[in-house]
Amino acid sequence: MHTPIIIAAFAGLLVIIALIQPLARRLGLAPSVVVAMVGTLIGIGATYLLYTPHTDVFNELANVFVHLPINSEQILYIFLPILLFQTTLTMDVRRIFEDIGPILLMAVVAVFFATFFIGFALQPFSGMPLIACLLLGAIVATTDPVAVVAIFRDIGAPARLGRIVEGESLLNDAAAIVLFVLLLGILTGTQSPDLGEAAAEFLRAFAGGVLAGIVGGRIAVFILPTMRDLPLAQVTFSLALPYLIYVVSDQAFSVSAVVAVVSAGLVFNLYGPAKIAPESWNFLQTVWEQIAFWASSLIFLLVAILIPRLVDGFTPLDIVLLLILVAAALLARAVVIFGLLPLLSFLKVGEAVSTPFKTVILWGGMRGAATLTLALSVSEHAALTPEVSSFVTKLATAFVLFTLLVYGTSLKQLIHFLKLDQLSARDKAMRNQFQALVLSDVRQEVAETAKGYGIDNRLVEIVSETYDHRASEVAEASNQLEDLKDRERVTIGLIALADKERSLVLKHFHERTISSRFAARHLALAGRIGDLTRTEGRAGYNKAIREPLRFDWRFRVAQRLHKHLKIERFLLRRIADRFELLLVDRIISGELIGFNHRRITPLVGQRVGDILGDTLTNRHEEICRAIEALRLQYPDYADALELLFLRRTALRLEETAYAEAASSALIGQELYNDLQGELVKGRIAAGKRPKLDLGMATKDLLTRHALFACLDDAQRKTIAKLMRSRFAVPGEVLIRRGDRGDSAFFISSGAVEVNSPSGTFRLGRGDMFGEIALITGKPRTADVVALGYCQLLILSLADYRQLVAKAPEIRETMMEVAEQRQMMNAAGLLPEPEDDLLEDTSPETPPAETAPLDTEAAEAAAETESAASGSAEDGQTALDDDLFEAGENAEGEPVKLDEPVIDPELIAQGELIEPEVITEAALDTQEDVSPLLTSGEDGQEPVPETEAVEVEELAAPQDAPALSAELAPSEDMPAQPEDETKAEETAEPMPAAGVANDNGRRH
Repeated sequence: MHTPIIIAAFAGLLVIIALIQPLARRLGLAPSVVVAMVGTLIGIGATYLLYTPHTDVFNELANVFVHLPINSEQILYIFLPILLFQTTLTMDVRRIFEDIGPILLMAVVAVFFATFFIGFALQPFSGMPLIACLLLGAIVATTDPVAVVAIFRDIGAPARLGRIVEGESLLNDAAAIVLFVLLLGILTGTQSPDLGEAAAEFLRAFAGGVLAGIVGGRIAVFILPTMRDLPLAQVTFSLALPYLIYVVSDQAFSVSAVVAVVSAGLVFNLYGPAKIAPESWNFLQTVWEQIAFWASSLIFLLVAILIPRLVDGFTPLDIVLLLILVAAALLARAVVIFGLLPLLSFLKVGEAVSTPFKTVILWGGMRGAATLTLALSVSEHAALTPEVSSFVTKLATAFVLFTLLVYGTSLKQLIHFLKLDQLSARDKAMRNQFQALVLSDVRQEVAETAKGYGIDNRLVEIVSETYDHRASEVAEASNQLEDLKDRERVTIGLIALADKERSLVLKHFHERTISSRFAARHLALAGRIGDLTRTEGRAGYNKAIREPLRFDWRFRVAQRLHKHLKIERFLLRRIADRFELLLVDRIISGELIGFNHRRITPLVGQRVGDILGDTLTNRHEEICRAIEALRLQYPDYADALELLFLRRTALRLEETAYAEAASSALIGQELYNDLQGELVKGRIAAGKRPKLDLGMATKDLLTRHALFACLDDAQRKTIAKLMRSRFAVPGEVLIRRGDRGDSAFFISSGAVEVNSPSGTFRLGRGDMFGEIALITGKPRTADVVALGYCQLLILSLADYRQLVAKAPEIRETMMEVAEQRQMMNAAGLLPEPEDDLLEDTSPETPPAETAPLDTEAAEAAAETESAASGSAEDGQTALDDDLFEAGENAEGEPVKLDEPVIDPELIAQGELIEPEVITEAALDTQEDVSPLLTSGEDGQEPVPETEAVEVEELAAPQDAPALSAELAPSEDMPAQPEDETKAEETAEPMPAAGVANDNGRRH
């Protein structure tokens, strides 16, 4: 073949691909369907022109298409790495992991199930070996999600469904190709047919591919910053990455190259944006989108051209086998979708998928380029017999054509039949109200523009009449939706706020005021907020926004490493990450409050707008309290982070000013480039996060503790060798009742809550606990839980003996305190509030004895973190979702719609706690709220663990920095369910906080 002819044919294919896009849009079909049909027609036409006796004019050009100058191996090596890598770049990796259960089920389990189901269904009728039938099953198990995802986007389907389908296809291709290679090896004799060895080889290839991809991706991410502000170099480097990973994994390590490329792409997507500028990452994704479009279209068109050759010799028996294949594939997919997906939802592994959407996913299981390419590789494999090769190739190709021509052309009709393309009442109301607001703004802007340019008012009225007419039509449509419940209006507003939150994060990301790493995390959070709000309403919104306040598994692991191995690096990173994430959340939530007032309230009405405003205000206040808890412990670091934000904002303003001056020709290009160079240096400096010091040096902690203040430096240095430091987070259980007392604790900073048989009280900076059990050797008689971030010194029994020998005055102090506490405990007395832990915040009334705090209830309370968010918001959720739209209470008595509706029965039954109870106690009087959480009415038994309510963060005085920390799960505490927790309201008034001094506390 002549090179010019090949180049001309290639250019012609590109032109055809470009023209197919508007044609597909006009026909209302997926482009892949049209590409397959056009490619098949090209193949038929080229074959006719090459072999017709009527003319030889087009023989040379037709020969290019009939005998393509590229084989299946070249197609796989050239196109597959690009397609796999680009798919991973467009995914929201963090959101994908939220639905990893359904995705793995659809991808891996469904591939195996479909392969074996199809293989065993075909074998009795085909007369072919079972392995050949299984090989065909593995080839057709891959799916092409492009058409389904495109249709989902067109009809406004939940984003989660698109993620499931995309994730399924990505991992589906990887699993199916690994299984295909394994079965092909068995069929050709290069792989052992033993089931155990085959399974081991599959796991080795799959796991090896994952490892190779992760290593390769991390190396690429490490190299990427060296090309900072060089977007063309970055794109070039990223283009080479999938090819290198594919070849090295396949040829050097003999692991799955497909899995390796997928893993490398996910790592690159997860960590790459944090290494380069936002506009560089956007440019990289844009270029990759174009490359992937060319690759996917070309591979589909090239393989489709070969379809006439692949199905040559189709017989009536093949038609019967094709029908069996279609039925078996459809049934296997139906079993997975309708049988196993509901099981995952039941097990709380993934959220439920509605039946209409499951039907669309079932019917949308089209096959595409991957299936055709694998079929082509079988037709070219010399080690296979002609019968097996023809059997697999013909049926796989015919099956692809069937799915494209039947599923692809009827999918939109199915969606219309299931009414998935119709707007819900909520969406219609949102559309009408938003359009009415926009039309009003446009009408006003037109009038002001005309006035500014001196245009005749007569012309303005002509334009205004058009908008008045449209506004009246929208108002009439809105009147038909007046019966929309307030609960739905609240949901509409919250969905709009979630969408706005995403746009605000992107705005800050592009302005470089927040780092790309935390922009990605907050974008994932905004997505979860939107998804949960759409499915669960306000309760889902409240559940999602609490995520930044929780301590995740990474924090638990870092805390455990610090506690047991004294590895501080990971805990430092987790605390710093928490600081920055909360600051970003505070910025975004504050901007949402203003947006709700300006734009959302006019859409949904004043009363619903006020409810949304209260929800946003509560969220903002919770975040501020969580930040304040950290600030009190690490004030310098908090200031440094906020200073960093201000510097980034200043750089953005400076960059904007330079750009505007350059666009207005106030400064030349040379001067602008010079100014940009200075900005780059400033951005590099502003991109570095300040370092956090936990302040856990034992000598420093000793200096801060009042008990050791009387010692000189030499003594403190000696004693520091006997003690070890410990960092505690809010809610961490430090001592459990009944444990062996082999150590004492000294509080250098922070506060703890002690629950003894005598009652519940708090200790703060300068106090110690656990000394009685240490001295007497008796078991612990109290539970101690950290109220905030605490820095503690721990003294073991063996070290205690050395300590008292070297510092007798400390022994005397400890013995004196222990004797006083034992005497007080024997008398059943609680200490007077003489300690300055809550100075100027304790109520004037004397402290009353409180009911014992149940440890499990305390842990459950700590697990859910912010108290008022659990009680006040849960109560408000129940109120809004079930009562307020009715306009009357449970007894049918009318109530004011602009006031909360509180059902006394709900309170009496423990279903609802009035928001004022926790709020006033925690914020106004600083009283201890633990009795409210742990005891029933009239001193009844404490509520069980599952009914523990979230505990409000207590505002701390200046000398107890950790006291206002949010409560959260520690690594010592069992995981609690994330459901909205409830508690019974006590009939007794809330007791005053028992604040203790060094006397009368039993441990």
